[in-house]
Amino acid sequence: MFRPVFYCLSVVPLCLSCTSLAEDITGVGSIGKVQRLHTDFAFTEGPTSDADGNLYFTDIPNNRIHKRDTRGTLTVFVEPAGHCNGLMVAGDRLLACEMDGQLKQYDLATGKETSLASKYEGARFNANDLVIDRSDGIYFSDPRFRAPDPWPQGTEAVYYRSADGKVTRLIDDRSAPNGVILSPDEKTLYVIPSMEKQMWAYPVESPGKIGPGKVFCELAQPDGKTDAGGDGLTIDTNGNLYITTGLGLQVFDATGKALGIIKIPEQPANVSFGGKDNKTLFVTARTSLYSIETSTTGHVFPGK
Repeated sequence: MFRPVFYCLSVVPLCLSCTSLAEDITGVGSIGKVQRLHTDFAFTEGPTSDADGNLYFTDIPNNRIHKRDTRGTLTVFVEPAGHCNGLMVAGDRLLACEMDGQLKQYDLATGKETSLASKYEGARFNANDLVIDRSDGIYFSDPRFRAPDPWPQGTEAVYYRSADGKVTRLIDDRSAPNGVILSPDEKTLYVIPSMEKQMWAYPVESPGKIGPGKVFCELAQPDGKTDAGGDGLTIDTNGNLYITTGLGLQVFDATGKALGIIKIPEQPANVSFGGKDNKTLFVTARTSLYSIETSTTGHVFPGK
C-alpha cells in the first residue's frame, strides 16, 4: 500500500563528515571528497535516480523507500515497502526487488504498486538486486538473505523476466549472487557474488539468454578474509565497474583490470550514478547515504 508522506525527515547539511580527497584513479579521473548526506538509518540499499535528479534508496529493516529531491530534502516515498532492497528507475516506474517475495514496480507519480513476478515453479522469490535492458526485460538476483525457513526456492539464482512476464532461471551455480548489471552495450551481464572473491561475466547472446560465464576479476581482500565477495555495483559510460566491498568501492575497467579503491567511512552496500550530469556517485553504506563527485559519467539504463 502506498502512503504518501509529506513531512520532512531530518534534512541535514550537505556534508556531515568528509574524508580527505581521494587520489585520481587512472582511467576514471578525479574523485572528490566523500560526503555524508543523511544518517541514522538501519541498513541502506538500492540507490537509483530519475531523469530529474531525484534519488531513491531503501532502508531494509525499517521497511521504507526514501526519496531525496534535488534540493536535498528527504522524505518517505513508500512505507511499508516489503523490505525492498535493489531499485532502478525506468521511465515513470521504480523497479524494486522485494525481499518479502517478489519483483515489483511503483508508479513514481502515484506510488501505485504492481507485481511483476512473484513465483518461479510455484515458489516465492527472495529478490535482491536488478537491472533492466533495452527490451524491457529485467535480470534480477535471488540469494538466500532474509529468506524464510524452509527456503522457498531452495537454490540461489539469477533470473530474467521478459517484457511479456515470462521468468527464466539463468544462473544457479554462484554462491550468494547479489549485484547484477549490464555493460553499456548490453553484451555482458556482470554478476557479483557476496561469498566468492571472483566476480563473474556472462556473454549476452540475446535478451534473457546468456552463454557460459567466466571470471571477470578478483576482489582485493580485507584483512583476515580469503573469500569476501561484493554486494552492489554501478558502471560508467566507459564500462568501468564500481563494486561495493568491505574495502570500499573497488574499481575495475572493462577488461577486469583493478584501477583503485574509493574508501567509504562505512562499509558500502550499493552505489549508483546520479546528480547533475550523472557524475555523482551515491553510496548506501550501512547507516548512511554518501555522495562523491567525479569527473566520469554514469551509464544511463533504458527508460530513464
